[in-house]
Amino acid sequence: MRVCFRTRSSRGYILSVRGVPTAMTRAELHELGYIVPIVTVPSILQRGILSHRRAEKVAHESIALEDVNNLRAKVNVPNGRALHEYANLYICPRNPMLFKRKDGHEQICVLRVSPDVLDLPNVVITDSNAASKYVRFSPAPSGLEIVSKDRTFARCWTHPDEREKWQHSAQKCAEVLVPYVVPAQYITGAYVSCDLSQEGLRGLAPNLPITVDGDLFFQ
Repeated sequence: MRVCFRTRSSRGYILSVRGVPTAMTRAELHELGYIVPIVTVPSILQRGILSHRRAEKVAHESIALEDVNNLRAKVNVPNGRALHEYANLYICPRNPMLFKRKDGHEQICVLRVSPDVLDLPNVVITDSNAASKYVRFSPAPSGLEIVSKDRTFARCWTHPDEREKWQHSAQKCAEVLVPYVVPAQYITGAYVSCDLSQEGLRGLAPNLPITVDGDLFFQ
């Protein structure tokens, strides 16, 4: 099977190469992503990106999958807090979560978040979806070494072997977990899938830099 990788692009994603998976370094992490409904962006720019538990107290629209949320509700981060006490950012937002929402791409965006959040207190890095069975957790910023950059940034995660497919799907969703809230000053811009989405987001957040990138949204 041919496995394809994302090359370096205008988004600043890293260049992955074929061969043995290599650990990620801080210099290679140019930004993080947060998938969110466009209508929620004004609230986020005011309050920051909230943890699940803090967001529950604020009126908002969510694209979270209920079954996934139920799993995450049972997870406690080692030597830390309940998973729902963290705001979660994706190392590579072009992942299975975004793929599942591709049919509603006009209503969602990916907020671009500075990797400087790694220097905030008690931030944790995962090598895969934080609710996956075999996830590993490690303190930031050195914890990036547990992330396989080749597999996390791969364009494809389908494999003939179902177990391999499941594992790679989880690795595509490697996360950065920030306790309670990601302050709004770490948000540097947003990606949208099309001109219509750009127009809608610009009307809600006129000062936010917006980039149209259909490929990121599987369009």
